[in-house]
Amino acid sequence: MSVVIKAIGKSKYAYLVVREGEKVVHKYLGPAHKQQVVKIMSDKKEISVIPERLRSLFWDTSLTKIHMKRNARYIIERVLEFGDVDALKWLQKVYPDHTIIDVLYLSKAITEKSRNFWLIWFEGSDV
Repeated sequence: MSVVIKAIGKSKYAYLVVREGEKVVHKYLGPAHKQQVVKIMSDKKEISVIPERLRSLFWDTSLTKIHMKRNARYIIERVLEFGDVDALKWLQKVYPDHTIIDVLYLSKAITEKSRNFWLIWFEGSDV
């Protein structure tokens, strides 16, 4: 999912690009200068890459080499093992809770102490 800006004449318009099955669909968001559209674009940008503020969690890897979908398990493991609540909030914007919980159960990289903490955390949030 990404946002594309199209220029038509002197105006710019934003479209949300999503994959629906095998088709790529452009959904109209509105004029690119509107505050609501700018917020949507910044939210989409934040979840499409690892924010600079979380660089310390990925000390041994270049952030530019991490792919958000292919490396989802790695990203989730790092945030759950070394992150704070701010990092968790970002993680929950990027991945659904059921995906995070699946990694909690399957990962061998997460310590038992962290695993137990996060299982209790997610149990309390009615996931």
